[in-house]
Amino acid sequence: MRKRSKYRPKPILANPVGYVLESMTPVAKHDSFLIDLKIKNHLAMKNLTHGVATKDDMDKLIAMNNVVHALLRMGFGTEFKQYMDAGREALLEVCSRGAATKRFVCRGPEITALNQLLELHDAQMDVITVKDMEKAVSLVELEQRTGKMIPIKPKENENAPSKEDS
Repeated sequence: MRKRSKYRPKPILANPVGYVLESMTPVAKHDSFLIDLKIKNHLAMKNLTHGVATKDDMDKLIAMNNVVHALLRMGFGTEFKQYMDAGREALLEVCSRGAATKRFVCRGPEITALNQLLELHDAQMDVITVKDMEKAVSLVELEQRTGKMIPIKPKENENAPSKEDS
């Protein structure tokens, strides 16, 4: 069997100047992209608060959370770190309960924390550039590849009788 070369040519940009100019424009200038993103996130949150959320909705909220935290590490919204941490913990709780029961249901304090996280994400999207968003997404992908993401472990049903009770 022939040895495969490690050489991989870098992709060539068709318009390098356009790429640089595009990366300096704020995400808020891309109305259709930003509106689509906000609609998807808000719809996923609405489904969660109404008790009809699916795994796809939770994946959208998890992706939003990951981007918020990546932007935090890049210096966007550092003064709101406590809201980000509370939102992440609430999302982990909802997902771990949902992994066990196959139903995603939010409790009162979790709804508040997730709403604050969603507001923070919307505010971050209004101030960052396309280049910042690309960096945040690549940071999330890097952490996913290196295994630094927090795994979601199914929680045991809190209302079910334990083995000791029987």
